[in-house]
Amino acid sequence: MSDYVERFRTSERILHWVVTCSFFTLLLTGLGLFSKLFHGYFGLFGGGQNAIMIHKISGVIFFFSSLYMFFNHKKDVSSFDDGDWVWIRKYGGYLTRYGNHFDIGKYNPGQKMFAVFIAAATVALGVTGLFIWFPAFFPRWIVQLSLLFHSLMFIGSIMFVVVHVYLATIGNPGTIEAMLYGDVRKLWARKHHPKWYKEMTGENR
Repeated sequence: MSDYVERFRTSERILHWVVTCSFFTLLLTGLGLFSKLFHGYFGLFGGGQNAIMIHKISGVIFFFSSLYMFFNHKKDVSSFDDGDWVWIRKYGGYLTRYGNHFDIGKYNPGQKMFAVFIAAATVALGVTGLFIWFPAFFPRWIVQLSLLFHSLMFIGSIMFVVVHVYLATIGNPGTIEAMLYGDVRKLWARKHHPKWYKEMTGENR
């Protein structure tokens, strides 16, 4: 009997990495646009003009792939059950040295909130980015407001992604295996997502 259970199909993992790669490309090209302190990053893309063009192309890719990924998982990430609320009240057990066991489905509340935030940020960044991309077609105050909001969502997204990466690697060892190989250890699944594990295997332990 296998010690692993499938968590993500190949198509889901490819989509995730498309979103991830386009996001970090936006991050690197966007830093130079965000502040003169980061203009050195333009050299990675052959200069400022190339960086701006790559930023725009990556933005389009990120916008559609990110929203597509959200709607693919909308059913799983947009609802909270009793087990989720217990997780929230106890902060996921991260603020205690004692182990906590939560009756969690495929995604825990933190992952759900991250998914919803990134979807909202994607829309906000996409809309404001459109105003910034074509400033001559819109009133000056809309473009200026868009620049401000675009920057704020940019910073917020980075903060959320840093936490997401930490929890998917160092914070919860074994989690990253799902996006690298598609399968996770049954022991990991029973510990972190027991409700989902039971749904997938019919086993309680």
